[in-house]
Amino acid sequence: MTTFDTTLTTADLKSDISRLFLKKRLMNFALPAAVLAYLAYLFVAFDLPGLWERASLDNAKTLVSDSYSYKTHVTRDNRSGEVSVAIEGERKGAYPTGSAPDWVALGGTTVIDLEDGHTVTFGTETIEYIIPGYGSVRATPSRSAGVQAELPPGAVPEWISVSNNRLAVTTDAGRLTVTRNRAEVFRYFTGWELFFFTLDSPYHGMGAGELLQRAASGEAGAIFQEFWTNKMWRHQDVAWAIAETLLMAFLGTVGAGIIALPLAFAATRNFMPLRSVRFAMRRLFDFVRGVDSLIWTVVLARAFGPGPLTGALAILVTDTGTFGKIFSEALENVDQKQIEGVASTGAKPLQRYRFGVIPQITPVLLSQLLYFLESNTRSATIIGAITGGGIGLLLTQAIITQKDWEEVAYYITLIILMVMLMDWFSGWLRRRLIKGEGGRAGRKERKGKSFLLP
Repeated sequence: MTTFDTTLTTADLKSDISRLFLKKRLMNFALPAAVLAYLAYLFVAFDLPGLWERASLDNAKTLVSDSYSYKTHVTRDNRSGEVSVAIEGERKGAYPTGSAPDWVALGGTTVIDLEDGHTVTFGTETIEYIIPGYGSVRATPSRSAGVQAELPPGAVPEWISVSNNRLAVTTDAGRLTVTRNRAEVFRYFTGWELFFFTLDSPYHGMGAGELLQRAASGEAGAIFQEFWTNKMWRHQDVAWAIAETLLMAFLGTVGAGIIALPLAFAATRNFMPLRSVRFAMRRLFDFVRGVDSLIWTVVLARAFGPGPLTGALAILVTDTGTFGKIFSEALENVDQKQIEGVASTGAKPLQRYRFGVIPQITPVLLSQLLYFLESNTRSATIIGAITGGGIGLLLTQAIITQKDWEEVAYYITLIILMVMLMDWFSGWLRRRLIKGEGGRAGRKERKGKSFLLP
């Protein structure tokens, strides 16, 4: 609050007011100027111009397209002349020997139709790629001379990379790579191929109608088993990984709540008269929550080895400190009159806590437990990548290999759905336990009746 001396002259008052308004104007300009200066510092410190120059939009485009599409590899061993076809280049997605999709014509000379006039031919010695509007690109691989490339006259376009040992041609229709030992064509298709059934499954290629008919005729169990044990998408392993992630979050959160509640009594002024005990307990809470859960994960992994239990312990240790602080603050704000009322009935100390304290802080306990359960579901994903358990491990493996980005998109989608489900479940449970909605009380209160359930 600003005050003025009434003994001052009018000129002095005007001078004081002018200085006051000048100070406020300077503050109004100083704060935005400080923010702009800080942003300018970040712009230079993080080398944003250099980061933009190093960014590859082509790689980003390929990454995004790989997340919703798959590629079929047509590979020729230049030493033996053997041609193989596999989805994503995996053995589990390989076509049987001598078979191929209809756009690949196998034989002494293999012809690959990439549509729109794009054709790749695997000859006995030379690989040829006919590109409409550009011409024919030929490559002759040799173990002694490398890769001899023949291009149409003129400058080499950006979408062709050529050297003595490698030729790479990337077009909208597909990609051709030729090295001394191997020639490979990639063709992209939209969708997640073999998501339901692999090539060796008797149900591969069947439509939804035919599958329903077979399921109705008694093959429902076999159909589900073929889907559940899919060797490429590993639905069974993914489901178990999600269960491990949820289990880590549940055990860590609930375990932390169970441990923190009795310890919180020792950190409150109204329940612990010894100041030294209160100080020690509060510092313990500060210590365990001051170290991030990822650090605890690394420490506990060295002590107990990798596994979901280690991840649950890391969450438990960190959340014990957080819950201890939250619960102790809630305990310090309880109504003493309710405790005195319970004590007047002759209740023992434990009964006073049970019927005079716990009911008052139950909404805080449940609300925080449910919130942290939802939050720890996300944290368990990252912790699982370190401890070797849960969906986080599968996601990390898929990212490191960089071969099947549609699997990365699949795992991320499942993680998002898992978090959304936990958000809905915690909200529903919070309404049922704290607000009493959804049960008999909620239905009768909506009808205008007010009463207490026994």
